[in-house]
Amino acid sequence: MRVSKRKISIIEHSNSLAKKRLEWKEKNHFFHSQDEQYLSFLIPNNATVLELGCGVGDSLAKLKPAIGVGIDISDEMINIARESYPQYEFLIGDIEDENVIDNINLTFDYILLSDTIGYLEDCQKTLKTLHKLCKRETRIIISYYSYIWEPILKIGEFFNQKIPQNNLNYLTSEDIKNLLFLSGFDIVKEEWRQLIPIHFFGIGKFINRFFAPLPFIRRLCLRNYVVGRSETSKDTSLKSCSIIIPCRNEKGNIESAIKRTPTFCEKQEFIFIEGHSEDGTYDEIERVINAYPDFDIKVLKQDGIGKADAVYKGFDLATSEVLMILDADLTMPPEELSKFWDVISSGQAEYVNGSRLVYPMEDDAMRLLNYFANRFFSILFTWLLNQRYTDTLCGTKVLKKSDYSRLKENKDYFGDFDPFGDFDLIFGSSKLCLRMVEIPITYQARSYGNTQISRFHHGIQLLRMVIYGYRKLKVL
Repeated sequence: MRVSKRKISIIEHSNSLAKKRLEWKEKNHFFHSQDEQYLSFLIPNNATVLELGCGVGDSLAKLKPAIGVGIDISDEMINIARESYPQYEFLIGDIEDENVIDNINLTFDYILLSDTIGYLEDCQKTLKTLHKLCKRETRIIISYYSYIWEPILKIGEFFNQKIPQNNLNYLTSEDIKNLLFLSGFDIVKEEWRQLIPIHFFGIGKFINRFFAPLPFIRRLCLRNYVVGRSETSKDTSLKSCSIIIPCRNEKGNIESAIKRTPTFCEKQEFIFIEGHSEDGTYDEIERVINAYPDFDIKVLKQDGIGKADAVYKGFDLATSEVLMILDADLTMPPEELSKFWDVISSGQAEYVNGSRLVYPMEDDAMRLLNYFANRFFSILFTWLLNQRYTDTLCGTKVLKKSDYSRLKENKDYFGDFDPFGDFDLIFGSSKLCLRMVEIPITYQARSYGNTQISRFHHGIQLLRMVIYGYRKLKVL
C-alpha cells in the first residue's frame, strides 16, 4: 500500500507526541473526562470493543471492555498502550489498509472512531471495510469536533493549551452521516455535547449537563457523536412471534383478539396476562383456548398490578424470537400487526412502536384533552430521543427477545421507574442505540369496556417520565 506524504507526516507527528499524549490529556482533563463519560454511556462495561486510532490505549481501557482491541498507525503510541494495558490487544497498523482489517477474526459489539475520521484519506472506503467486523448488534460510533469551533481550537493550539493537530479532514456531522450512509451504515443516533469544554469553577459542568442538551443550543456544542449500524448484518431469518396481551376487565375482546389477528409468521403464540378482572375475563380466556385448539394460546394470572408488570411477565414466558404487545381493548386493530412483523423481520428496524396520531381516528377513540396532551409530549420525546417520536403510549410495541434480554441486563441504569412499561422499553432501546421506527395505525374506539386511563393522574405520570428521561438520557 502506497503511503502518501500526508500520512507519513501524520505518523511522524503521532510518534513525536506519544510520550506526552497523557500530559496533553491531563492539561485538558475536563474535556476528555466529559468525552469519556458520554462514550461510557453509549458503550456499557464488559462489551467487546474495537477502537480504531486508539492512541496510547487509555480511552479504550476506561470503557472496561470484556474484550478490547486497539489499532493505531503510530508504533510509539501502541508500545505505550501495550505496556500500560496488557489485558487488551493493541495492533500497529493503518486501518485504511484492508489487510489490517482482514487480519482481525472477531466481530465486536462496538467499533469506535474517536477523532480518527479526521485523519483518513478515503473515509468511505475505510468505513466499508468495517462491515466484516460487524454482527447485527454492532454499533459503530464516530466522535468528532464541530467545525464552528475551528477558530477557537486554533487559538488554543497557538497558546499551547491544546494538543497540536494538522492535516485534519473538514467534516460536519452531516458529512459524517452521509459517509456512513454511502458506506452502507444506517444512522441510529446523533448527539451533541460540551458547550463549555473547561471546568471553570464548576460552571462548565453545570452548563454542559443542564443547558448544552437543549434544542438549538446543542448545535453549538464542541463535540458531536454519530452512531450507525451495518446494513449488511441485518437479521432477516426471523420465524416466530409471541403476542403478549395484558388484559383486565376485557372479557368482550378476548375472542376477537384471536380471530382478528392474521397469521404472518411460521410460529405464532398468544400469551394473555390476566390482571385480576371482575368481569370473568380469565374464564373467557380459558373458553377461547378450548374453542381454538389449533392456536397456541397461553394464559397466566398477573402477580402484581399495572401494565408493566403484566408485559414483563409475558415477555419472560415468551418462547419466540419476536415480542409484540397488543392491548386487549383492540383500539389498535390486530389486523395491522402484520405491518409490524414485516418491518422487524426485514431488519428495517429493531424496535417498532405504533403511532395513533398520524391517521384520522374514529370518533370517541381519544378524548380531546388526551389528544392535545399526546401532541405536546410527542414534541418533548422527539427531542429526548433525537428522532421523530409521536406517540409514546400507543400500546403496540415490537422488539426481538434477544434485545429485551439486553434491556434487562442494563435495567439497573434506569431502575424500576415506569408503571406503564412503555418508557422502560423506549428509554432502554434508545440507550442500546436500537434502530427505532414508528408505524402509523388507525386508532379505533372501544367496542367493549371502559378506558383504564385516568387523564390527570396518568398525565402527571407522563410528565414525570419526561423529567426522568431528561435526567437519564440528557443530563449525564
